[in-house]
Amino acid sequence: MIGQFIFLTLFVLSLLFFLRNARRIFRNIQLGKKENRGGSKSERIKQMLLIAFGQKKMFKKPIPAVLHLFVYLGFCIINLEMLEIVIDGIFGTHRIFSFIGPIYNALIYTFEFLAFFVLIGCILFLIRRNVLQIYRLNGKELVKWPKTDANIILITEILLMSAFLLMNGADFNLQQLGHDPYLKAGSFPISQYVSTILPNDISILTYIERFCWWFHIVGVLLFLNYLPFSKHLHIVLAFPNAYFSNLEPKGKFQNMATVTAEVRYMLNPSSPAPSESISRFGVKDVTDLTWKNLLDAYSCTECGRCTAACPANITGKRLSPRKIMMDTRDRLEEVGRILDKQGTMIDDNKSLFESYVSEEEIWACTTCNACVEQCPININPLEIIMGLRQYAVMENSQAPASINAMFNNLENNGAPWKYAQADRANWRNV
Repeated sequence: MIGQFIFLTLFVLSLLFFLRNARRIFRNIQLGKKENRGGSKSERIKQMLLIAFGQKKMFKKPIPAVLHLFVYLGFCIINLEMLEIVIDGIFGTHRIFSFIGPIYNALIYTFEFLAFFVLIGCILFLIRRNVLQIYRLNGKELVKWPKTDANIILITEILLMSAFLLMNGADFNLQQLGHDPYLKAGSFPISQYVSTILPNDISILTYIERFCWWFHIVGVLLFLNYLPFSKHLHIVLAFPNAYFSNLEPKGKFQNMATVTAEVRYMLNPSSPAPSESISRFGVKDVTDLTWKNLLDAYSCTECGRCTAACPANITGKRLSPRKIMMDTRDRLEEVGRILDKQGTMIDDNKSLFESYVSEEEIWACTTCNACVEQCPININPLEIIMGLRQYAVMENSQAPASINAMFNNLENNGAPWKYAQADRANWRNV
């Protein structure tokens, strides 16, 4: 009964703590401006199934895609066994679903192979990240915590899968010894080989099985509560992020509604006067972004595919689309902490623009949409970059000399070029 009480207490507390942090993240996302991402439900569901569940865009790089698929599906499916573990933990039973016989054996058989694939996949990912030094996994923005975060997750999954297989190995030996309550149930294609290195002493086997059982369940609960502080929150957010993806063609920019209304009114005073007050042109801070931009920031996996495909980054410029998303998330978390502490937003003399993202970074972007195309879960760093540019130009009058020259030509000549309108056709006389 003491074990059941401890288990139930840990389980309830972990769920409450997770819900508290999930609510905080939801509150932070709601700090963004409203944007309608409804409609086309069938198309959005299709996007979600293909992109988030089917991981369609991952397979542009087949080897890491297959490894990731093993890890993702394996870890998710194996945790279906959590239902049995929770029931066993609350009621003090052991393998309560074993009564379904052959079906149960088939499930455990599948779980074992998946656990093995997760174990191998995570080991290979650790090698890729720390030994092979893959370029996109070792960018300047991935030092300190981001690098540690990735390694913590991989090591945690390796330990959890090892504990799962070791637990089953001890359970298998206890079943063979006929020790109550370890009745014969399940099929163990992997852990039966692990069991050969274990002793046949019932007390030691029972200790190993119980230790691994507790290690596995406590590890999963800790992992659950680690997610809100980790880039691996994408395990949860990839699905809504893919569902609410922009269905418009890539490269189609949306006009600023307030500016459009002002221009129409200036050109035709008989048209309706602008009704919406303009607080700011473009994006200075995270609260100027839309809720979908903020959801993008929390969903970012930091995989670096966007940065690896960015022509500006490839040619040595400072721009890294991955850093843009990480900076947005870091600033949003900072704003959230201010709200938690003060109860309201106060000016902390910081902003996303300049405090986190420099002018040099936003003007290095070629707006080619390579980052958007490459992202496995349809994150759009370009929307944030364009918003920052709009603020720099429309509020701070900050733009590179070449762009200012273009603006002057548009104003004076009605075209981006320096030639007067009367001279445009001179090429015909050459």
